[in-house]
Amino acid sequence: QLQLVESGGGSVKAGGSLRLSCVASGYTLSYYAMGWFRQVPGKEREFVAAITRSAGSTRHADSVKGRFIISRDNAKNTVYLQMNSLKPEDTAVYYCAADRRRPAVTTSSDWAYDYWGQGTQVTVSS
Repeated sequence: QLQLVESGGGSVKAGGSLRLSCVASGYTLSYYAMGWFRQVPGKEREFVAAITRSAGSTRHADSVKGRFIISRDNAKNTVYLQMNSLKPEDTAVYYCAADRRRPAVTTSSDWAYDYWGQGTQVTVSS
């Protein structure tokens, strides 16, 4: 079974940058489309970005477009989320997720993803 572990979260000031990593084990990540989501307590999980298995296509939520970039290195079984120009409203727990059924599609719906990591906290102060 695929297991996902996120890292790279932390506390930064507004305008700062962080790079999140999601490392997969148990199976080859190249078979999956991947996504990043975030969630604030009391709110629904929100789509952030997605990337197809070959990295041929990416999608970013309007709220992060131009600031965040999703990428992947299949040789390292790792997906990244580069976050620049961070804002306080980016504060959340960030999760990576894997979609095995639609590897060539960038899906923004969380129900489409089969495997999830445990999350990493990102806190942005003003």
